[in-house]
Order: sequence, then structure tokens, then C-alpha cells
Amino acid sequence: MAARRPALAARRLKDPSNEETPAAPRDLSAEEFVRYLEVERNASARTVTAYEQALAGFRAHKGAKTWQDCSADDFRDYLFGLMKKKQARSYIRLQFSALRTFYRFLVERKGLSRDPIRELELPKAEKKLPLVLTRQQIDELLSAPLKAPKQRSAPSWMPLRDAAIMEMFYSSGLRLAELAALNVADVDLYTESVRVLGKGRKERVCPIGAPALEAVSRYRSGAKVQSGPLFINNRRGRISTRSVWLILKRYLRYTSIPISLSPHKLRHSFATHLLDGGADLRSVQALLGHASLSTTQIYTHVTVERLKRAYDEAHPRA
Repeated sequence: MAARRPALAARRLKDPSNEETPAAPRDLSAEEFVRYLEVERNASARTVTAYEQALAGFRAHKGAKTWQDCSADDFRDYLFGLMKKKQARSYIRLQFSALRTFYRFLVERKGLSRDPIRELELPKAEKKLPLVLTRQQIDELLSAPLKAPKQRSAPSWMPLRDAAIMEMFYSSGLRLAELAALNVADVDLYTESVRVLGKGRKERVCPIGAPALEAVSRYRSGAKVQSGPLFINNRRGRISTRSVWLILKRYLRYTSIPISLSPHKLRHSFATHLLDGGADLRSVQALLGHASLSTTQIYTHVTVERLKRAYDEAHPRA
């Protein structure tokens, strides 16, 4: 797992649009907010970076105004500016999520008397159903590492590692960063489970199926991995998330799957196939590590769409 970023009290938040401008006066409120995110909220480095960039983006818009002097109209104007630039709704909502969290911090910790962003209405999030592979496509993808030609310079154990990576993805529904961060000690062969450190450094335990456990055992035996990072590169260091992405992209060429594929689509397929098989929504939520049930509910829409399609194809009076 990537090392956490140091506290940013002594560092000025930069305007990413202009690296050459003279350093602006220190934004002490923003710096304290970043420390709050890192220490008290235990936010991931990615979240901290996204929130920093959101504050810097709005600060470039508000000019010399202080955070205390900003009005709802200032934020409304900023929102219209982002929409005029045709920014994605997900991007806009992320920017304002960061700003809202910051203003709640100012109200609760810094005695700000009002929250000018509280009543602002944002564009609704786009509801896109995740693409899900069929079981046949999953079988084809998971068998590809041991069928595809081995790369000439690759160690002999590398196809075993690649097979174990993809079996683990589909068996446990892990996020990409979670899988890359796994250590040998996290996998318990006796309880057939894996201990995962997810978003917000929240720990959860996920069961692993027999095919994934067997694939991991074959890989560890072939690569002689006894401790430390579970999945290693050819220099025997921890594998990077980018390398895992490239592994999946490579083996996709040896399948008949007609769509572009990301590691997250294996997570989508894991969740949808569980629900198709009768798993309850709360259990799937726990396995995925979702903080909110509403995040998991998108998979029920996928399942309903699949049921409708099956009905239309099979029912004589559909």
C-alpha cells in the first residue's frame, strides 16, 4: 500500500492551473482542513488530493475573497461555470462534495456562523448501469493466463501469478488498490478468507472460493513467495495497480469478449452474479466494503434488467 502523505500544515495549497505564479498567502483554514482529513477522518491519499484540488479550483475562481465572505451566489456562479465548460456531473458533484465538507468543518471547528453552500442544488448524478460479464465470459477470461503464450522474458511463474490475480478479483470482489496491497499473511487458507484494508482504512474479511485459493497456492509455490507482498513483479517487489490493469488488458486479447475491460468490471460481475444467485443485498454490501447500501443497490438494477431481457427472450407472450 502506498505510503500515506505527510501532513500539509507547512505547505501552501497550489493552484494547479498556474504553477509559475508567485506563491499566494497561506490558506491556514484549508491547511487545517487537510490535517483534519488525514488525521481525524483517516482519508485516503487519493481523497485528500481530490479535496485539495477542489479547494484550489474554487479559490482560483473566488479571487481575493476569504472563505468567510463567500456567498451562495459565488458558489452558484462557480457551478454554472463548470457546467458551461461541460464538465461531467460526477466531477462537479465531487468538487462540491469537497467544498461542502470543508464548510461543515469551518462551521463546526472554526465558528463560521453560516454555510453558504448548504442549500445549493447540484445536478443529479448520472445513473449508469455497470457493464457485467456473463459467466461464460468470466470462465474464458480466467482461463486465459494459462492458455496464452508466455512472454519470452517473463519468469516461469508469471502466468500462475496472473491467473491467481484474476481468480482473486472475481472470487472476492476486491478493488484494484485493495488487491495490489494484499500481503501473504492476509490470506487464510484454513478459513478460506482474505483480510482486506479498504477505503478509510476500514478492515473487512471476505470469503474466497476454492478455485482462487488453489490458484494462489500454485502461484506461491511456483514463485516461492513465503511472506511480504502477495502479488509480486519480476523484480520481486509489490505489483503496482497499473501493472494489474495491463495484465487484464493483455489477456483480454485472447478472449472473445467484445468490450473494453477494467479490473472494476470484475468487481461489478462478482456483485451481480452473487445477487443473481440469491445473495441478499446486505451481504453483498459487506463483501464489497460499501459504506452505504444505496451504493450497492445499483447492482439490483442490473439484475432486474437481466431478468427483463430473459423474460423478453423466453416468454411466449412477452
